Amino acid sequence: MTPDSVDLDLMARTIYGEARGEPDEGWSAVAWVIRNRAAKGGWRGDTPAHVCLCRAQFSCWNKLDPNRQVIADLTLFHPGYRKALRIAGQVMDAPDDSDPIKGAMHYHVRGTVPPWVAGADSCATIGRHVFFNSIK
Repeated sequence: MTPDSVDLDLMARTIYGEARGEPDEGWSAVAWVIRNRAAKGGWRGDTPAHVCLCRAQFSCWNKLDPNRQVIADLTLFHPGYRKALRIAGQVMDAPDDSDPIKGAMHYHVRGTVPPWVAGADSCATIGRHVFFNSIK
């Protein structure tokens, strides 16, 4: 998969909206979720842009989420956006076997228990996020 500039832009905005305040590894892990979902394809989409904007998948894009305006206002003058663009590019260029979250396509913030997590086994915890390969 070769991402275009729209893919990288939306991926970077999603990374920033979902993982700012996390260590760099947390930013990278969210980028890997996006990459893993796009690689699998299906109803979430088959490009990073489609995956990022798929309804109800990343809370930062929800219409009532305050992060939506934050990520909409990002420009290249913002150091966090530049960092997210760099991480998005690194993850998209990385070999498949360097995935630190082992193919995970789902995550949630520690301390919450969303209904979809019942019976699922986590494969990684990075920062405040718990990652899952599959859900039941």
